[in-house]
Amino acid sequence: MTAETSQTLDRGVKVLKLLADTERGLTVTELATKLAVNRTVVYRLLATLEQHGLVRRDLGGRVRVGLGVLRLAHRVHPLLREAALPALRDLAEELGATAHLTLVDGSDALVVAVVEPSWTDFHVAYRTGLRHQLDENAAGRAILAARAQRPGVRSEPTFVVSTPDERSGACGAAAPLLGLTGIEGSVGVVMLGGMVPERVGPRVVEAALEVAETLR
Repeated sequence: MTAETSQTLDRGVKVLKLLADTERGLTVTELATKLAVNRTVVYRLLATLEQHGLVRRDLGGRVRVGLGVLRLAHRVHPLLREAALPALRDLAEELGATAHLTLVDGSDALVVAVVEPSWTDFHVAYRTGLRHQLDENAAGRAILAARAQRPGVRSEPTFVVSTPDERSGACGAAAPLLGLTGIEGSVGVVMLGGMVPERVGPRVVEAALEVAETLR
């Protein structure tokens, strides 16, 4: 038996998904066309979503995702962190390096989970909540590499390696999370020493695939 659903709620969720998939926003007419409903229905949906800060209208009248969606997204981070911890823990223990999960948050990369190895004498300290530009290190560049892949073309998972930082001497590798709707991120490690060993990149790819599968 098919579960009973709310048509209004279903349409409201579809509005948010449509707006999330466009950078320019959509007009009321465009939303009505995509939802196959009349404009009056769209106006009612938008009025409710606006009250909760989930959508907003710009000066040109186009509808965009509102800041309320970001507040909801921040509540998701603990759930993502919990799901990723087993794979990160295995990665950190096996490589003796600090493992991390990094997600796109606005225009920045945000570290949402960190696991340090338990058996090493020295390792890189990396903190949850750290923000950085996407092109600043391997974690962000792995995400940019995933963005550069052609839409609809299935690509083999790959990894990005960073050279030793001049100040800390730390280097690292990261692989993007692939095949997830609405989530951009990467799994990576940071370590001390010279160049990243060859075995690290493929192992990071394995961990990223494991995390992505857990989050599906």
